[in-house]
Amino acid sequence: IISERYFDQYESFYWQMYQQVATRAVSKECFSMFEILSLETEYQHELPKLLQEDKVDGLIIIGSLKESYLKLIEESIHVPMVCLDFYDRKHQCDAVITDNYYGMYKMTNYLFEMGHEDIAYVGTLLSTSSITDRYFGYSKALLEHGKKVREDWIIEDRDVDSGKREDDFVFRLPKEMPTAFVCNCDLTAGLLINALREKGYRVPEDISVIGFDGIDMGNYMSPRLTTIRQHREEISARSVEILLKSIEEGIPATHEIEPFHLVPGESVCKH
Repeated sequence: IISERYFDQYESFYWQMYQQVATRAVSKECFSMFEILSLETEYQHELPKLLQEDKVDGLIIIGSLKESYLKLIEESIHVPMVCLDFYDRKHQCDAVITDNYYGMYKMTNYLFEMGHEDIAYVGTLLSTSSITDRYFGYSKALLEHGKKVREDWIIEDRDVDSGKREDDFVFRLPKEMPTAFVCNCDLTAGLLINALREKGYRVPEDISVIGFDGIDMGNYMSPRLTTIRQHREEISARSVEILLKSIEEGIPATHEIEPFHLVPGESVCKH
């Protein structure tokens, strides 16, 4: 199951991740079913239809859900569950994630190596565990370089409750601009580049921008996006393998962190 908040325009990361899950499930002679949860379903605490029929042996949740809704699922079902690309502090369930903290720490240090010292973070804190973990990686890199986190350089990119970007969403850019932005995902990076251009800034000549996720869209952006590429195939495969092992053996909850790699693009230049 996936919340509809992750299917705003141009979003493809979780769709590609589900395709990898389905492919891996077939290779293991399993049948997978897919349900997109409406925000109304989440807020009204209605169980997904797949779970109401009580016909599944295991559940993979792709992307974070509201904490209260996750609790409802955990209390209502009696099958193993895996959280894919997120974890929750209150629930002891299997989780498979990318190393969000170290990934953003590495990306922020990359900007310092390129001569940047005034670096902002773009992502709505607490809207997902991934966005928040990436923020802490960014913060650590700043502190190690003797820089303080500036509140006006933490830029929201979505509604904290719904997790969605409205059609009239506008980035609230600071009065004093940094020389570089690290964005919590590639989609946000692409939207930010457009917003900067509308304000008359050139990327990367005036301001550098980096993303996170490594979705295919980044290769077709102009300039081509510098980003962290998550290994979707491995992450998705591990979620299926952990779920099957939990179904068969009832193993204790596992929290597994998967590697990443930096993909240099054209959206960063030396300062």
